[in-house]
Amino acid sequence: MKSSRLFAYLQLMRPANIVTAMADILAGFAVRQAFVVYIFTYMIVGDMKFVEYMWEQYRFNALLLLVSTIGLYGGGVVYNDVFDAKLDAVERPERPIPSGRASFIGAVVLGSILLIGGVLCAFSVSDLSGYIAILTAFFALLYNKVGKHQSWGPINMGLCRGLNLFLGTTLPVRGELGSWGIENPIKSEFLLHFEQYKVLYICLIPIIYIAAITSVSRGEVHGGSKKSFYIPFFLYSIVILSIGTLAFISGIPIWQSLPFLSLFIYLIFPPLIRAYNDPQPRNIGLAVKAGVISLIVMDASIAAVFAGGIYGLIVLALLPLSRFLAKYFAVT
Repeated sequence: MKSSRLFAYLQLMRPANIVTAMADILAGFAVRQAFVVYIFTYMIVGDMKFVEYMWEQYRFNALLLLVSTIGLYGGGVVYNDVFDAKLDAVERPERPIPSGRASFIGAVVLGSILLIGGVLCAFSVSDLSGYIAILTAFFALLYNKVGKHQSWGPINMGLCRGLNLFLGTTLPVRGELGSWGIENPIKSEFLLHFEQYKVLYICLIPIIYIAAITSVSRGEVHGGSKKSFYIPFFLYSIVILSIGTLAFISGIPIWQSLPFLSLFIYLIFPPLIRAYNDPQPRNIGLAVKAGVISLIVMDASIAAVFAGGIYGLIVLALLPLSRFLAKYFAVT
């Protein structure tokens, strides 16, 4: 199967990474309006009145945003290989395009279909969703073509991820729970009064985190130096402190988000420390892989901060799927 053309095009899309992009959207749902995600909780306890309300409000929009991110992320990483085709022929001849298992034109067509489809799905939800999708596609192409070779490349890549989480926050919210005689399950004053600026603040978290991973990845082919790890260590610490601060002030009991944050720390730091101690390409690649896969745990931590542990577990459930796919498809 690994020699088939279908497998080659799937490799270009990096399925394991796409799952992490879906986690961004789910985290965005929690940030935008935390009670949206309580549909899962109320299904468990059997409050069908609330479930019916949530279904009427959100039905296809949530699914469309998930499909949109599949297209945007998949198209973005396909174009990464398109722009790097000549370089990969020298440094990574086993990649689908230089190996001949996928054609250059075929990759261009696939990437274009995915990006355009992602934008159209987003516009089907709202104009704001569509505009965010266009920005995401633009910054993805900018990074692939120019940004990765510039000092501002990590920030460029981080913007793509921050916009992806932002895309999840554009899920339209219509009506109020009170009009249905249903009490809002979110009690926190923090959540009720943080609406005006919380989205922009929280979207900085994945921007910083991806900037850290991208900084590490620059030594993936030829190796790196210990000094090159100072910035990633610093940025990882900012991400952890930011999520931890939100956990303390969100109003959701901290014990619901602390396990997710602890798991996040456990997954990202040991590979990074090993790469720092021995900055060889293989160790750096493993640190990058751990960072990418751990995006799901970061999203689960954010989701738990705003919507509680149950929803955090729902987001975290994507981790085994991503890790399984990572066994068969490269994440870098």
